[in-house]
Amino acid sequence: MGKEGIIYIVSAPSGAGKTSLCNELIDIFPDLRHSVSYTTRSPRPGERDGVDYFFVSRGQFDGMVRAGEFAEWAEVHGNHYGTALRTLEENRARGINQILDIDCQGARQLRKSCGDAVFIFILPPDFTELRRRLEGRNSDSSSVIEARLRVAVSEMKESAWYDYVVVNDVFPEALEKLKSIIIAEQCRTSRVTGTVEALLSGND
Repeated sequence: MGKEGIIYIVSAPSGAGKTSLCNELIDIFPDLRHSVSYTTRSPRPGERDGVDYFFVSRGQFDGMVRAGEFAEWAEVHGNHYGTALRTLEENRARGINQILDIDCQGARQLRKSCGDAVFIFILPPDFTELRRRLEGRNSDSSSVIEARLRVAVSEMKESAWYDYVVVNDVFPEALEKLKSIIIAEQCRTSRVTGTVEALLSGND
């Protein structure tokens, strides 16, 4: 049986830079695939359906929930987000490594069902910088930004149970740390047991 794919779960407060970091990792590691989530929110400028998210109506999303089609789903800032269970399981069985850019609620759900996944939390250097990044998007009103900052406090407290925490202060440095995590996890003893057994059996 082939080696199962690794699932990397990345969470962060809105504006911490997790999406940009994940996109860079996809470009660096050819065997790493982005898991595209479903969402009920409207596309931001430049976002493409089926690439950044699958943009669906609330009715479509609720139907998928009732049908048990999500490995995890959550409501975040008034919108719904979810990861399709079928896609996640099929890719994993085929040995495809996946990276999921999801919030803390969804990550907690996957902690129970995918305990061997790798959980990574991205922190901003401070709240001043986080506010600057949110305002720099020019996509949210001041009231929405304030709400995101309030939620960020509770989200940062969640980082305590993640496997790794990376501070995204200087982007290239944060990216290097994430690269190191991915490489190290691919070499974890439990993930290369099959390789060791194959080597030993060939020496009999």
